[in-house]
Amino acid sequence: MTKLQAEQRRLYLTQDATPEDSGLIDAQGQVRAMVVAVAQPAGWDAVAALCQGIQDALDLPTPAIAVSGGAGFQVWLSLAEPVSVVHAQAFLAALCRRFLSNVPARHVQCLPWVEPSAAVAARHASLVPALQGATGRWSAYVAPGLASMFADEPWLDVPPGIDAQAQLLCRLESISVADFARAKMELGLEDAPAHAAMPDGGLGATTVPASSETDPRRFLLAVMNDPAVEMRLRIEAAKALLP
Repeated sequence: MTKLQAEQRRLYLTQDATPEDSGLIDAQGQVRAMVVAVAQPAGWDAVAALCQGIQDALDLPTPAIAVSGGAGFQVWLSLAEPVSVVHAQAFLAALCRRFLSNVPARHVQCLPWVEPSAAVAARHASLVPALQGATGRWSAYVAPGLASMFADEPWLDVPPGIDAQAQLLCRLESISVADFARAKMELGLEDAPAHAAMPDGGLGATTVPASSETDPRRFLLAVMNDPAVEMRLRIEAAKALLP
């Protein structure tokens, strides 16, 4: 295991993570990594405002900043203890409402994400650094003080140094259970709500049930039978279950 892999495991992987989604979602549908991706049109200022809000307004540990290799920036948050995908969605949705309210939803993507009306498992970001097949460029973690230099070109043309990437991560800390609970209260999530409206990368917001269910059929059944879910989504779930 390289130093970078060790740091990725320390910060972002769950204890029994599986190879799917680069190990960021475990078999129980829980995560430790939460990612906000901000597309290039929104500008570096939006990313800076989000990072400042996380640290100053919420008093949480410094997040990692990554250039995505093409589309823009990513802000990576680490949890000391895993939470369900839906609870991560709720937190990220509230975070974006607080600090990115002036950014069009189509320019923001929060991960992990699961589409309640689709018979697919939750999806997450890809681990950084990685070669982006669509662009031929690299994603990479960048130092906060240097991130603005990538505002016009949020990528690397060559692979980043593995030791340098590990060095950036080794300075970061995970959000403790107590700090996460406090931050949720400050964001209006006092009771860890069962449903959350989430930006889905420009396709609009939707409502999903609080379940760590990873089997598609059982997940859809939970949506269909949950009276707190919007009726249109319950209907879509019922349609998806039809033979």
